[in-house]
Amino acid sequence: MDALLAVLSADFLGKPAWIWFTFIAIVIALLAFDLGVLHRKTHEIGIVESLWLSAGYIAMGCLFGTWVWWYFGPEPGMQYFTGFFVEKSLAMDNVFVISLIFSYFAIPRLYQHRVLVWGILGVIVLRGIMIGLGAALVTEFDWILFIFGAFLLVTGVKMLLVSDNMPDIEKNPILKFLRRRLNVTDKLHGEKFFVKLPDPKGSGRMVRFVTPLFLALVLIEFADLVFAVDSVPAIFAITTDPFIVYTSNIFAILGLRALYFALAAMVHRFHYLKYALSLVLVFIGGKIFYNQFYGKLDPVISLSVTFGLLAAGVIVSLVMTRGGGGGGGPKAEEVPATAR
Repeated sequence: MDALLAVLSADFLGKPAWIWFTFIAIVIALLAFDLGVLHRKTHEIGIVESLWLSAGYIAMGCLFGTWVWWYFGPEPGMQYFTGFFVEKSLAMDNVFVISLIFSYFAIPRLYQHRVLVWGILGVIVLRGIMIGLGAALVTEFDWILFIFGAFLLVTGVKMLLVSDNMPDIEKNPILKFLRRRLNVTDKLHGEKFFVKLPDPKGSGRMVRFVTPLFLALVLIEFADLVFAVDSVPAIFAITTDPFIVYTSNIFAILGLRALYFALAAMVHRFHYLKYALSLVLVFIGGKIFYNQFYGKLDPVISLSVTFGLLAAGVIVSLVMTRGGGGGGGPKAEEVPATAR
């Protein structure tokens, strides 16, 4: 018993181990309930179900943030919610890319939820690795925050000035590599990622093939890794506490993946959110330099400015695109759904 208590109270990345175990247990319980109870039987998720599911994840994320506020104090609490809002908003572009991937492989809505939920497991691991490396670098070389700040400033300005570019899935290097190295089926096999089929070389043996569903999963994980290059420096610009960084990231992603089915149908209506996000990145990048030269900016100001900019971006987007107007790229359903 004493040994168990010693392990639970041991410090891990600045927090007692029992706090990390509690967070991981909450995430596992949420995913188990999602897969094992709500979606034990494969079915197509509609917009209403997507909204309710997302509301549940967002509520859990906010409840956890409230606990962080109560247990650790107002400043960590505000940092958590700032990171939560920033990560959820930055991931909006990821929703559009996921829509393109599903359309490219002609993945029906019936099987999309399975891909997204299994993708979460990869996100939990990949974000943990990236955030762990980021925390180690910041601890060892505090000047790296200036690099993060400069990167966010450049990224924000680039988002303001550069027009939207639709990614070319066909030319994706990861997809080309997988097709060269693996046996890939020409069509889906239900919700299976792997199937055994006769050897195409004529050996008479049954060999393992991957399905387009598996390729979609890999590309979605790769897309999240690319988007993490923006989001991880952004959250480290808000706080260098690995626990706040990681938990706010994961809860934001959990909620957004649940909201995907509603957002995918109307992602084109959030065109002007891009400009709000660019201003948020410029603000957060500039905050790093302000903190270093003039003293720490009040977390209340940071949270208020971040939330205000993002809320304004959403409101302007909805107003400007009301009735089908407004610009901002094609709808997800307008992308040709050609099975490869």
